[in-house]
Amino acid sequence: MRVITGSARGRRLKTLDGLEVRPTADKVKEAVFSIIQFDIEGSAVLDLFSGSGQLGIEALSRGVKSCVFVDSSRAALDITRENISAAGFRDSSETINSDGINYLRMCRKEFDITLLDPPYRKGLIEQALPLLEGHMSARGVIVCEHEKGLVLPESAGTMIKHKVYRYGKTEVTVYRTASSE
Repeated sequence: MRVITGSARGRRLKTLDGLEVRPTADKVKEAVFSIIQFDIEGSAVLDLFSGSGQLGIEALSRGVKSCVFVDSSRAALDITRENISAAGFRDSSETINSDGINYLRMCRKEFDITLLDPPYRKGLIEQALPLLEGHMSARGVIVCEHEKGLVLPESAGTMIKHKVYRYGKTEVTVYRTASSE
């Protein structure tokens, strides 16, 4: 697993071992960042269910202003912190050890981009989407990586399903505010 492009290009990232861990494939990661390439510069990003932090670190490498990494696993956040430090993004990062859904209920921050890549088949995206509405800026974009065949709602508050992309066994659903379409 590595950073694909930007200031930390080529940096190898650590990940947790085990069957519960499912890092985003480079092909899917490249596609995600092609989809949001014009939204990145200067954005505030939320990497919810961050795992090793690879999506948020890729975003930082490509020029986002800041990224908040949230994961319920302390071991995953330890790896995320190592990866953030190795890539040189400590000053523009915040790591929070919390269940993603609880974080959204308590959070008072606003984000331009939210990256959702939770464990598959647990209903976490469906729980998170309605809670994100109050946390997205007027130019907001939500990127959901999920298992093939999961049909997400057409809207989440003011966020409208923009498009679904398919990459083998993985799908990416993108929501945008009506004003960012």
